[in-house]
Amino acid sequence: MADDFPRLVSLACHDLRTPLATVFGFARTLTRSGELDERTARFVGMIEEASTQMASMLDDLSTAARIEAGRWEPTRGEVDTLELVRSDEGRVAVSGIGVVVETDVEAVSRAFDALALAAVRYGPVDQVAWSVDGRLLELSPVTSAAGPVVIGIETRDLGALVGLRVLAQLEATVELDGGTLRVAL
Repeated sequence: MADDFPRLVSLACHDLRTPLATVFGFARTLTRSGELDERTARFVGMIEEASTQMASMLDDLSTAARIEAGRWEPTRGEVDTLELVRSDEGRVAVSGIGVVVETDVEAVSRAFDALALAAVRYGPVDQVAWSVDGRLLELSPVTSAAGPVVIGIETRDLGALVGLRVLAQLEATVELDGGTLRVAL
């Protein structure tokens, strides 16, 4: 029965997508209608944003279940390591010189983004920065409050936990050294 748990989680993720897509679709339709007052439009926008966040969490949970079941197959492609840590999030800075690697670009990018956001959220700090030196990527500051969450000792952040599993599956090394998270691809 325990061996079935990853499949149960995968099935739940799959089945939850339909009602979530319905919620998102109706919210998007209402937004685009242009007939909402400002307050209602703001609330409907919050529903859209929450739906997008939930879809991302379902993606993370589904990836974790596939990894646990031994069914995760990375989709490999070439990418510069500097591009792997670039983020749309303004609280994540990036500097350095990358090299081209072959990896699962989407999964690894999501992993790095999740680790950086966990460092910000649980720091709490206003900003963190990735420093890239070829295949070595360093994130700082990772405060003593954020460290256990970022490296998975404290299970408080789904994205970080899944990101660590993805990196481990791709044989990356991850270590916390003082206030710096080091990832070697």
